[in-house]
Amino acid sequence: MDVLCSRFIEVEHPDEVSELVTEGVFQSPFFILGGGSNILFTKDFAGVVVHPAFKGIEILEESQNETVIKVAAGEEWETLQQYCLERQLYGLENLIGIPGNVGSAPVQNIGAYGTEVKDCIETVEGWRLDTNAPFRFPNAECRFGYRDSVFKNELKNKCLITHVTFRLSKIERYNLKYKALADELQNRQWSPSLKNVTDCILHVRNSKLPDITRIGCAGSFFKNPLIPQQQYEQLKQEFPDLVSYPAPDGMVKLAAGQLIEKAGWKGRRLGDAGVYDKQALVIVNYGGATPEEILSVCDAVIRDVEAMFHVHIAPEVNIL
Repeated sequence: MDVLCSRFIEVEHPDEVSELVTEGVFQSPFFILGGGSNILFTKDFAGVVVHPAFKGIEILEESQNETVIKVAAGEEWETLQQYCLERQLYGLENLIGIPGNVGSAPVQNIGAYGTEVKDCIETVEGWRLDTNAPFRFPNAECRFGYRDSVFKNELKNKCLITHVTFRLSKIERYNLKYKALADELQNRQWSPSLKNVTDCILHVRNSKLPDITRIGCAGSFFKNPLIPQQQYEQLKQEFPDLVSYPAPDGMVKLAAGQLIEKAGWKGRRLGDAGVYDKQALVIVNYGGATPEEILSVCDAVIRDVEAMFHVHIAPEVNIL
């Protein structure tokens, strides 16, 4: 379904943001749109859509062991990945294949295969829309959490990110804790290298996620839920094969995909929308799904998982 907005502004240089604040653009309804891969528009947007389009990757510091790079918000995440691969920079390789733009990465604290982008972020810079002043937050002030940050909470709709600075290693180091990745390397009898690890991650991703040129999707539609240890122990008695991961503050992270599959939704569809048959975290559009059909699948999945496990799963996708 095509959706419209009242005005679309493509920002070609960070200095333009201050001008837009002065013009009062952000005093009426607005939405900052990066690559759009994690957005579900359910209707026309009665406001202004602002799209940061500025590019650039700059080396700020370089030593024998590390490189610090400053990346413009409008750069595609895949462009940054290729930059790191070409220069043998380590730290972000487990996040290869994730769609979207660099400026969106810290907002969501994107993560995959045991790595989160916060692990390599040095600072996040941008413009305060409420005070018309620049900001520069070190990692700690971003308050990163699981698919979370200060930009989704206290500073929601108050900031436009212009640059993200990453501290990356020149020394070989890999995070191979994710079982499917370690298994793929072992099955291929490959020793870890930047190319081998990224090739394996892309293979694992492609085996679970649909080809978006053929089947529409927004990647993982749901976040993995966090529950207290006591609740996990009770669930484990009823579901001994429950997949779990340790989480901060005594919480336990469950695999939402497993919960959805156990609730009977893997491969099911309502009209032209459904849960992907190879990865239950993914809701797909088989061709002509309406927003109502996609939301109906989302709501039904949440309801059935809650009924079976007494666990609430929340969408990772931003629904407008």
